[in-house]
Amino acid sequence: MVTIKSKREIELMREACRVAALAQKEIEKAIKPGISTYELDKIAEDTIRANGGIPAEKGYPSGEKGVPNFPGSICASINDEVIHGIPSKNTILKDGDIISIDLVAFKNGYNGDCARTYIVGNVPESTKRLIEVTKQAFFEGIKFAKEGNRLGDISNAIGTYVEKNGYSVVKEFQGHGIGASMHEDPGIPNYGKPGRGIRLQAGMTLAIEPMVIMGKSNILQLEDGWTIITEDGSLSAHYENTILITKKEPEILTII
Repeated sequence: MVTIKSKREIELMREACRVAALAQKEIEKAIKPGISTYELDKIAEDTIRANGGIPAEKGYPSGEKGVPNFPGSICASINDEVIHGIPSKNTILKDGDIISIDLVAFKNGYNGDCARTYIVGNVPESTKRLIEVTKQAFFEGIKFAKEGNRLGDISNAIGTYVEKNGYSVVKEFQGHGIGASMHEDPGIPNYGKPGRGIRLQAGMTLAIEPMVIMGKSNILQLEDGWTIITEDGSLSAHYENTILITKKEPEILTII
């Protein structure tokens, strides 16, 4: 069921989203060759807790038999890892890597969700372009995040922009509604047909998140039960914000 947030709920969402965005800012400052993803995870958790929140991804249930709950406060996905990379003391960033950080802050009963892909040291222009296109795909999508439009208008705009630039979108994973639960209805694919899906209403809060692959869209899951990688080994980037549908333009809640 899609939830329409009250004014009070929207204010609580704004605060949870502020904390999530702040954690991303602190991680961005720390990213450099030689740092471990465990250290980045600790920065995020410390920042979220210092601001009265809880890292919602930590302990998140996998839903798969035999797969443990997620152990980290962030998903830290490097290079060909698309999403759900597990932070580790043994995973050290090196010059030329890219890393996608996806995190959720839970505060006062509500969640804020955002993801960014960061450059580590020096990378080729082709890699920078992948990250830029992924980010812009989000903004192309939210041009249609207006009351009265259809959900498919957002999905179509994202997928069309990505494919026009020669990349692929992940089809097995998608954006989602968000609020008191991390994942709420509706699911928001990064591809689709315009004019389809539910009609957008003011008060909806949505996590829009293009996941883009430089090569083909095929993905695989590692034996840890969490990490998703590209099948062809090509790079992947991720960009996400929690947004609010309003009577006018959408409000991005996880940018500070």
